[in-house]
Amino acid sequence: MNEFGLIRSFFAHQPVQRADVATGIGDDAAVLDLPPGCQLVVSTDMLVAGVHFLPGTEAQAVGYKALAVNLSDLAAMGADPAWFTLNLSLPAADEVWLRGFCEGLFGLAGRYGLQLVGGDTTRGPLTVGIQIAGYVPSGQALLRSGARPGDGVYVTGQLGDAALGLMCLQGQLQLADSDRVRVIQRLERPVPRVREGQALRGLASACIDVSDGLAADLGHVLDASGAGARVELAALPLSPVYQGVHGRTGWDPAVAGGDDYELCFTVPPRHEPAVVERMRPFGGVRRIGVVESAPGLRLRDPSGAEYRPQADGFDHFRSP
Repeated sequence: MNEFGLIRSFFAHQPVQRADVATGIGDDAAVLDLPPGCQLVVSTDMLVAGVHFLPGTEAQAVGYKALAVNLSDLAAMGADPAWFTLNLSLPAADEVWLRGFCEGLFGLAGRYGLQLVGGDTTRGPLTVGIQIAGYVPSGQALLRSGARPGDGVYVTGQLGDAALGLMCLQGQLQLADSDRVRVIQRLERPVPRVREGQALRGLASACIDVSDGLAADLGHVLDASGAGARVELAALPLSPVYQGVHGRTGWDPAVAGGDDYELCFTVPPRHEPAVVERMRPFGGVRRIGVVESAPGLRLRDPSGAEYRPQADGFDHFRSP
């Protein structure tokens, strides 16, 4: 199978056909119609075999997660996802692998009305690069730079399960079969908090998705906002599985583990009741701390002592 046959067979036909795509796959570039009164929101992420997923990860999970992590970036901006492009480097044109990959990719795209509008394929080490685009009402994008002293610090969902899943796959943690399946699912198939991000427009003062670990990502918000924060570890939302192994793992998977893809956001006191109400249909949110004027992130354990993670958030280029 040549490159163009691969594109025709696996990517030219897809479940989503948006009315705002004037020209999609098949030309030199896509032509897209942006709704009036909106701003374009664009993000991109790569998944590299051996770095972002372990060798042997099933193709469906790779396709799903490649799109999910990009959707999470749009969620953190409060955007409506619309279009994406795909750059795919493959060691070989493995049709069985490609069918599974497309099942995961387009299955998730269909849930959010996303249309693939272009991209590129090449032979090389297995790498998946996606650029995603959407839109937000003008002036309503959620940014990292708006947190102010007195704002509450909140997170969606539960923290740390993805890190537990990675520990299981690496042989560092043993769990019962059902618990093992759950945390690996959280690692390989995170749920992008798109609806939650949209619900925060006009209420949250700052927002970020937790991809590299809570401490690292909240730190980005604080740096951008010129502020600090105090977080109470006892307030972190932990799953029953995590609570069951906390004595073995400690706080680090929830504080410094990556791949949660939950939203961490700050809210002015006057908007906190509205946020709690808006987020109720999505399973609620948890207030874990408060923004302070003194720079830096201060983590407090249940005894009130300062907690310092043994690990830092993920960084591709950190020196050994």
